[in-house]
Amino acid sequence: MGQLEDLAERVERLLLRHQELKRTSALLEQQLQAVSAERDSLRSRLAAARARVDALIERLPAEGGKAGATTP
Repeated sequence: MGQLEDLAERVERLLLRHQELKRTSALLEQQLQAVSAERDSLRSRLAAARARVDALIERLPAEGGKAGATTP
C-alpha cells in the first residue's frame, strides 16, 4: 500500500502545483494587459506629440528668410 500512498501524495502535489501555475498565469495575463494598454497610450501620446512638432515646424519661416523681417 506504500506505493499507492506515494502516488496519491504525488498527485496532490501536482494538483497544488497546477493551481499555483494557473494563478501565476492569470496574474501574468493581467500584467500583460496592463502593459499593453500603457504601450498603446504611450504610442497615442507620441503620435500626438509628433503631430504638434510637425505643425510647429510648418510654422517656421522658410530657410534663408529672416525671422521678423517685413516685406515693403
